[in-house]
This record gives sequence, C-alpha cells and structure tokens, in this order.
Amino acid sequence: MLSLSLLWLPILLAAVAVFFTSSLVHMVFKWHNPDYRKLANEDEVREAIRKGNPAPGQYVLPHCLDGKDMQKPEVQQKFIDGPVGLLVLRPSGAPKIGAHLLKWMGLALLVSALSAAIACTGLGRGADPHRVFHVIALCTLLAYGAGAVSDGIWKGHPWAAVAKDLLDALLYAAVSGAVFAWLWPH
Repeated sequence: MLSLSLLWLPILLAAVAVFFTSSLVHMVFKWHNPDYRKLANEDEVREAIRKGNPAPGQYVLPHCLDGKDMQKPEVQQKFIDGPVGLLVLRPSGAPKIGAHLLKWMGLALLVSALSAAIACTGLGRGADPHRVFHVIALCTLLAYGAGAVSDGIWKGHPWAAVAKDLLDALLYAAVSGAVFAWLWPH
C-alpha cells in the first residue's frame, strides 16, 4: 500500500486544476448562466420576503414537513395553487466571493485527498497510469457529481442544469485523473 504522504503534490495540483477548470466554466464559458432565471416581479417578491424578515436559511413553499399534514385539504390546495419550491436566503450584503472561493478550494483539496486515499489502498508505486487515471477520475466524478443528481431528484433542480453540473464533474474528474496519472510515484 502506498503512503498518502507521497501524494501531496498530485493532491495539491489536482485541486488547483479543478479550481482553474471551474473558473473557466463559470467565468469564460458561462454555460450555467441560463440556469438562473429572473422573476418578472422580482422587486415585489423581494419586498414581500423583506417584509417577513426571515433569517438566512432554507425555506420550503408551501411549508409542510409532515406527511399527515399533506393530507389536509387546505395544504393540498396550496400545492395545487402553487408556487411549490425551495428558497435559500443568504445574509444581506454583497456576496463575499473570496470566502466562497476559499471554501471551494478547500473542497477541491478534500476531494483530491480522499480520492488519493482510496487509490492508495489498491494502487502501489509504479501503477499503470491508465489505472491511476480511472480510479482517481471515478472517485472525483462521484464526489463532484452525486450532489447534482440528488438536487435534481429531491430539490427539483431542472434536469438540464443537473446535466451541466455532471459535465462540470466529468471535467473535474478528467483533470484530477490526468494530474494523478502524470505524478503517480514510480
């Protein structure tokens, strides 16, 4: 079994490669931009939400957390009348993009390190680069892509957006696998 300490460089460079690739996806190609639509009455909706003064958090419309409550005619009517959805509210103020980017880099490092740990259990020094690529790519694809599918199933994210998230995950998997195949210890 290979020691994880021998893989610090590919762990770091794979995370940087994922970070760079995601920057290209979101700042150059921008294929996710159409996934975020604007409400025709955005100002009125914002005013109604502000009037209720909700704390930052995740909200569900209509609010119904118990299956028994869903059987009530008035609750069923709310679902029929709509809207039905999830609402995520963040703290007011300009987005702190630096903090988000730092967290994203932390996640990329964690995914790279966990993928390396998994690869270490079955691949030793001098492992076939194709095998290294496949093991790392499959681990990272699962890590970056599974949440998108779960969000499509349970949160109602549009399947076209889920497909783009899976494409992102595939790109992250490819660059991670390539970095590890290139730098795997001999």
